[in-house]
Amino acid sequence: MSHYRLKDLPEELLPRERLYKLGPEALSNKEILAILLRTGMRGENVLTLAERLLTEAGGLSGLGKLTVHELERFNGLGKAKAAELKAAIELGRRSVSSDPLTRPVVNSPQDVAHLVMEEMRHLDREHFKVITLTTKNHVLGISSISIGSLNSSLVHPRECFKEAIRRNSNAIILLHNHPSGDPTPSREDIDVTRRLADGGQILGIEVLDHVIIGDNRYISLKEQGVL
Repeated sequence: MSHYRLKDLPEELLPRERLYKLGPEALSNKEILAILLRTGMRGENVLTLAERLLTEAGGLSGLGKLTVHELERFNGLGKAKAAELKAAIELGRRSVSSDPLTRPVVNSPQDVAHLVMEEMRHLDREHFKVITLTTKNHVLGISSISIGSLNSSLVHPRECFKEAIRRNSNAIILLHNHPSGDPTPSREDIDVTRRLADGGQILGIEVLDHVIIGDNRYISLKEQGVL
């Protein structure tokens, strides 16, 4: 079945035509993915390729957790398709997070870790991010501030609080990963945290916590008494 050509199928069975006629909600995950991929590869049409990707990735949730570099390694994708697919997944994620009714709520360090652990635990460099929150601790957004070893020159208060000011948020959570897998805070982690907390007091934006992500582990600097 993987060798048949889509153009040999009746028009009513083609994913794009079905979307136009019945709407996207009528399509299977495989059909929606096939529309994004557009073409298959030698010996494998796009529907079969889409089905294989979903199976190998562990379904839609598994597909959404893969980085663009991991997607690129799938047979039949390559850089262009991997980038387009990752962009489509990110667009869907942002669409959901922009809806106040579906925004995640952060009430504890565990909530923060649950939100970002799968994305950040395997990163090979330190990524420093800021989570902006509503007054009820709904997540407004997660902004990337810097990539590289955490220090005062990379993490400037202006960049950390810029999104909070733009989004009219009165509280933020600092967040970064340790590529070693050990989330134990360094002296620099503690110094940067206190420096940013002082900056937040001046601006009227509270730094609620600084969560360090390791490999399936995390440490809250608030729980450690730093904040």
